[in-house]
Amino acid sequence: MDVIYERCAGIDISKADVKVCIRVPGRGRARHTETRTFSTMTNDLLAMRDRLIAEQVTVVGMEATGCYWKPVFYLLEEHMDTWLLNARHMRNVPGRKTDVQDAQWICKLVEHGLVRPSFVPPEPIRHLRDLTRYRTELVRERTREAQRLEKLLEDAGIKLSVVVTDILGGSGRDMLAALIEGERDPRVLADLAIGRMRSKTDELIEALTGRFTDHHAFITRRMLHRIDELNADIDAISARIDADLVPFRRQIELLTTIPGVDQRIAQVLIAEIGAAITRFPTAADLASWTALCPGNNESGGKRKSGRTRHGDPWLKGALGQGAIAASRTNNTYLAARYRRIAARRGKKRAIVALGHTILIAAWHMLTNDVPYHDLGGDYFLERTARTRQTRRLVSQLTQLGYQVILNPTHTA
Repeated sequence: MDVIYERCAGIDISKADVKVCIRVPGRGRARHTETRTFSTMTNDLLAMRDRLIAEQVTVVGMEATGCYWKPVFYLLEEHMDTWLLNARHMRNVPGRKTDVQDAQWICKLVEHGLVRPSFVPPEPIRHLRDLTRYRTELVRERTREAQRLEKLLEDAGIKLSVVVTDILGGSGRDMLAALIEGERDPRVLADLAIGRMRSKTDELIEALTGRFTDHHAFITRRMLHRIDELNADIDAISARIDADLVPFRRQIELLTTIPGVDQRIAQVLIAEIGAAITRFPTAADLASWTALCPGNNESGGKRKSGRTRHGDPWLKGALGQGAIAASRTNNTYLAARYRRIAARRGKKRAIVALGHTILIAAWHMLTNDVPYHDLGGDYFLERTARTRQTRRLVSQLTQLGYQVILNPTHTA
C-alpha cells in the first residue's frame, strides 16, 4: 500500500501509561519503527511530545479511550495534526492483541490513510460542552430526587401527586413545608392551595389524609434541601453558559426560530456541533455524524435492520426534546410531518425523523445565516396535489356506501 504520511505516530492509551509507535523513513525504501512507553503524568507526556517533535512527526493518531485521551490530545494538538480515532474503525486481528501491537497497528493505519479522524471541537466549544452536559446531568439528578420524594410520600399515604401536577410547585411546596413543621390536619393543608388549585379542595383533603410521621418529615426536609441546591447549581451553570455564548448570540437567535427549539436546546446544539458548521460539508454529513439517519446494512441483495447508531447521546437527547415540543405545535410543517410519519411508522420513529428534520434545518440555517422558514401545516396536502387527494377520499367514501357531493368553500 502507498505511504500517505511519511512521519506519523500511533498512540495506545491507558489510564497509567501510553504506548507510542513512531514510523519514519529509514535507509533506502525501508521504514524505521520505534515504540516507547511513557506514563500519563504531565512531565512524561511533555517528554513524549518533545520526542515526537524531534522526529518531525506530522500526524499522530490515538484511540478514543474513555476520557484518558484528553490530556494527550490537548498537549499535542497545537504542535502537529492530531487525530482522535473511533475504536470500531481499527479492529486488529483477533488473538494478536497487546498494547504495543495496538500502537503499531494504529500507526500503520494512519501511515496508509486508512482511518478518518473524529470531530474534536476547539477549546471554547469544549468548555461549552462541559457546561451543558453537566447541567443536563444536574437536571436529571433533580428529576430523580423529585421521584424519590414522590415515592416517600406514597409510603406515608400522601397521594399529592394524584391531584397536583407538580408537587414541587407553589402549592405543593407550601403543603410539604407545613407537613415538615408538624401540621397533620388535611383541611389546614388543603387550604394552603393557591390559584386554580383552590378548586380542588375536596380532592386535596382526601389526598393529604395519610400517616405522615416525623421520620417522613426528616427525609422530606433533606430531599427538598437537595432539590434547592440542585436548582441553585443549575441556575449558576446556566448563567455561565449564557456568558460564554455571547459570541454565538446570532446562531442562538437563528436556532430558536425553529418550532420546538428553545434557548436551552439551541445552546446544546451549539455546544455539540460547534458554530463553525463548515466542519460538516453537507447536511447529510452532519446527520450521519449525529447518527440520526438510517444505517446501511445490506448483504446478498437483502437489506437488513437499518437502526440508527448510538451517535452523540447529548445532541440526540436535545433533538428528541425539540421534536416532542415541535410535534405539539399548531399548523406547522414539523407537526404535520410528525402526524404523517406516526400514522405509518409509530410515534417513536416519528420523533427520530423529526429530530433529523430539525438538525437538517439547523445546518442550512447556520450555513446560510437565515432564520427558519416554515412550510406550513398544509404542506403535505398541497404537495400531493389537491385533485388526487380529493379523488382518493371520495373513492373511499363511495366504497363505504356514501353518495358524495362536493361543494367547495371560498377558502378552498
